[in-house]
Amino acid sequence: MNRTINLLNLFVCGMVLAGCAVTPPPAGSESDRPRPRPALKNIPPPPKPPPVPPRQEVALDEKLRETARQQIVTSSQSSDIVLRCQAMEAAQIAGGPDAITVILRGLKDREPYVRFAAALAAGSLKLESARARLLELADDPDANVRVGVRYALHKLGDRRLSHDLEKLAMDPNPTVRRNTVMVLGLLGEPSAVKVLWPLKRDLDPAVRIQVAEALWRLGNETGLEDCVAACVSQYPDEQIIGVLALAAPRDARVRGHLRGKLTTPYEEVNLAAARALGMLGDDLGYGVALKGARSSDPRQRALAALAFGAIGRMDAQSILELLLRDSDESVRLAAAVGVLQLKSS
Repeated sequence: MNRTINLLNLFVCGMVLAGCAVTPPPAGSESDRPRPRPALKNIPPPPKPPPVPPRQEVALDEKLRETARQQIVTSSQSSDIVLRCQAMEAAQIAGGPDAITVILRGLKDREPYVRFAAALAAGSLKLESARARLLELADDPDANVRVGVRYALHKLGDRRLSHDLEKLAMDPNPTVRRNTVMVLGLLGEPSAVKVLWPLKRDLDPAVRIQVAEALWRLGNETGLEDCVAACVSQYPDEQIIGVLALAAPRDARVRGHLRGKLTTPYEEVNLAAARALGMLGDDLGYGVALKGARSSDPRQRALAALAFGAIGRMDAQSILELLLRDSDESVRLAAAVGVLQLKSS
């Protein structure tokens, strides 16, 4: 699985189309003769996910939360570009003076992907203190940064450059198109549908999945159907993106479908489903997250930490405390995000 999959950032609408219509053979042909019907296979029900332990009331550990905030600051200064990007996203969740400092520093990072992530965080938090720097970056040499800046300024109420997103959605670079589509969904403007619709046929499959999520965020049922299709893709990475896209609008109708993704052959997909259900207020994936937290694979431990955060149970603090001491920094950063998402009931 690609490490650049968004850290924080990942349907019940009838049956998924499984095939195409076939033209019937001419009458009297060999194919027209009756044939014995094959016996239907007895498909067993999907296995049950690991049991969910009873919820325990646990007090909020402020010391643990402070450790989590410090991990975000530390990762924001990493030599690893991916970690710095993820730290910008984590700072958006953390909030507070340290997080603002992290984001403002990210807007001056030498790497365009970090500046892009910082711009998204600044926009989501509506950081007025970032406005001047965002205006300086409006003509950044990197198109992805320009996308992030226009999102942030729009969120701050400055819409003078927002129409540029229509042109950026047609950029030759598929990464730029994906990021533009993402922010169009996040902005929640219904008029974006006319920009998104032609991109449903984009040559890049990742762009098409992002279009599905954006349309679903905007309440378009076609987006819902396309997210379902992504969830049954033969590629686990696409399933993960599809599962998280289903949950993004927090529509309870998708809960049943997400529960069915807790026991696939792919542990990463199961963990994404646990996180997605948590986003809908369902802790059915808690046992899946417990299993992932014990995995020898750091990717699974990181996804487990994010799942615990989305589920939000305070009794996950002891598990996240262990993950905050993990040997892998990406796991520690994910655990920091998880800790800061926990809420007292």
